[in-house]
Amino acid sequence: MFEIVLTIHLIIAFLLIVLVLIQHGKGADAGANFGGGGSSSSQSVFGSGGSGSFLSRMTAIVATIFFVTSLTLAYIGSQKAKGYQSVAKEAAAAAVVEPTDVPVIPN
Repeated sequence: MFEIVLTIHLIIAFLLIVLVLIQHGKGADAGANFGGGGSSSSQSVFGSGGSGSFLSRMTAIVATIFFVTSLTLAYIGSQKAKGYQSVAKEAAAAAVVEPTDVPVIPN
């Protein structure tokens, strides 16, 4: 289960990075106002609102999934950690010598 959630988490993380990188910054609109571009192809592909609302919505959805998988991994990891003991406790338990049934001969 842990490996499946971890794989999904890594894919979502990569997708989130890509979505953030392909978005326009706030300064991109200022460049368009000064003759940086007329009607862009994003208006015809994503509608008259442009790609901003679509990409923002997709980023919000992917970020929500990323947070859910992060919390799920933290929960699964804490449940797995409850079953483990520290190395010092295991070494102390192994060092305890059980008494044998062999009688001890006094000198």
